[in-house]
Amino acid sequence: MSFLIDQMQRPDWDEVREIYLQGIAGGQATFETEAPSWESWDSSHLAMARLVAREDGRLIGWAALSPVSLRRAYAGVAETSVYVTQDRRAAGVGRQLLAALISESERNQISTLQAVMFPENEASVALHRACGFREVGRRERIGKLDGEWRDTILFERRSRQVGVD
Repeated sequence: MSFLIDQMQRPDWDEVREIYLQGIAGGQATFETEAPSWESWDSSHLAMARLVAREDGRLIGWAALSPVSLRRAYAGVAETSVYVTQDRRAAGVGRQLLAALISESERNQISTLQAVMFPENEASVALHRACGFREVGRRERIGKLDGEWRDTILFERRSRQVGVD
């Protein structure tokens, strides 16, 4: 499979949203039960490092960063989101998106990336471990999804280039 990773643009939103909805429907990607509006999504994600994967002009995945906190002390910390369309999962799209997201984060002085996921999301757990993230904790019964308590695992990746002083 050959695909291109480039910067997300506003006109990509409908396809980004559709892939996000696929993740929501699977029940293993997020606590969210509906996709936000463009305005809400845009305001909750960093302007840099919004990436999409395209194959033959079709969007097949996306990745972006959200601030962990608005406090100045956490300016170099961001949370990852990586979503791949159902028909391209396990094809290396997520890995290339996450690798590109790491590179973009470092170019923009992000020293620490974190990722939060359900432990049952084995593909995402494996992807993040393969890209240098380490498990730092488990939050038990942190939230309910469809009336069931769910745990999450917190992963982090520290840059070896940014914030090493």
